[in-house]
Amino acid sequence: MEITPNPNYLYFVIAYIVVILGMGLYYYRRIASSEDFILAGRSLGKFVLMGTMFATWCGGGTVTGGYNSLAYSFGLGPALFFGVPSLIGVLFLFLISNRIRATETLTIPEMLEMKYGPFARALGTIIIVLSYIGIISYQYTGLGFILNVTTGIPVRTGTIIGAIIMVLLAMTGGLFSVAATDAFSAMIIMVSLILGVPAVMRAAGGWGNIVANLPATHLKLTGSLTGIQMLGYLIPTLFLLLADQNMYIRIAAAKEDEAARTGIVGWFVAMIIVISTIPFISLTARSIFPNIAPGMALLASTLVMPTVIGGLLLSGAAAFLITTGDSFLLTAATNITYDFYGKYVKPDMTDDEKLRITKWLIPVIGVLAYVLVQYFPTVLAAQMYSYTVYGAGITPAVLGIILWERVNKYGGIASMIAGTFATLVWELVLHKPMKIDSAVISVPIAILALIIVTLATSGKEKVSASKTA
Repeated sequence: MEITPNPNYLYFVIAYIVVILGMGLYYYRRIASSEDFILAGRSLGKFVLMGTMFATWCGGGTVTGGYNSLAYSFGLGPALFFGVPSLIGVLFLFLISNRIRATETLTIPEMLEMKYGPFARALGTIIIVLSYIGIISYQYTGLGFILNVTTGIPVRTGTIIGAIIMVLLAMTGGLFSVAATDAFSAMIIMVSLILGVPAVMRAAGGWGNIVANLPATHLKLTGSLTGIQMLGYLIPTLFLLLADQNMYIRIAAAKEDEAARTGIVGWFVAMIIVISTIPFISLTARSIFPNIAPGMALLASTLVMPTVIGGLLLSGAAAFLITTGDSFLLTAATNITYDFYGKYVKPDMTDDEKLRITKWLIPVIGVLAYVLVQYFPTVLAAQMYSYTVYGAGITPAVLGIILWERVNKYGGIASMIAGTFATLVWELVLHKPMKIDSAVISVPIAILALIIVTLATSGKEKVSASKTA
């Protein structure tokens, strides 16, 4: 079956976009300081927190990469397994949420500097911005897919439109608007996914007919992937989430510790809904549309649903993409403002200057993300690259701060350099030998560097400290 655009769905998507842009303009008037813009005045309640953490984590990687592409390309098993790292990561953040709030830092690089020194902050800023630009890039592509399904316009044109929408929302109300629209989007997402599963399975003729039209490997435990290839998709997801700056900022933005922990519990429940719905929708799409781009699977499935359910699911997919895109735009701009410009260029800048610079960095980052997405063949490829750069270059060093009192600056910096270097060499120089994702190689290297260098230099750091005294 071929994809035939349904312009009726465009009304649902436009209605959603109009509502969230209106919310962004409303919250724009509540911004009085840079902390309001970045941390929503540390005033987020538990329900808004649940929505914003869930909607930010489940973006383009969910509806066009991740669960969606894995189910379509490799089978049901890989897509279901892909949800396990997210559940583990959410539980871990629940356990350490009070420690995150106790640091009272605005950014991950700021946390890195407290333990590892100024060089770690500068290096961390570079790594995070590189990773986040990659993540932003495939949110644009996802919205381009949606506009293609609804109007038939070329994906590239839709991608440009998507970029403009996300940049505008991030520039208007900061985390106030992002968090509020995320909470609204989360409700659309959950309702549309729950209604979407029976609708698409009915349209495909039931489970028996679906299975009959699938490759035999699609119902095996790891589908058509080997065990080590499967790990290559699981490790990046886990190691991004364990130290994702977006999640740390949202936990810090909670008005109290209890609100943060309750919000995380709600996020966990919402993730179970995602894990138990998207893989089945995308697997069903494989039986109906066997020759489309994997990233289109979930979106194409809406074309065989009743118009109301399909339109709701498509606007839910748009919600995933837009909420994640604007969140990562805001966070990347914050990193450059606080961890580079405010640290090294103009340390004495006023709060108004911080706010203004953060806002105007958002479109600059937006353009860079659009340029980057042209270099990846699929959404899944862009997703895994971005996750791994962060998971290997940042997460082991951050977890060392939280979990290992003995860790020192030499181990932390060595871990960041080793993890990032190994990722770039494996991806860009060696071009992923044996089709194994770089995370399988680079994350263990980063962890080993953290441990070995810390142990080897612990005496050196003590000597340095005594000389200073």
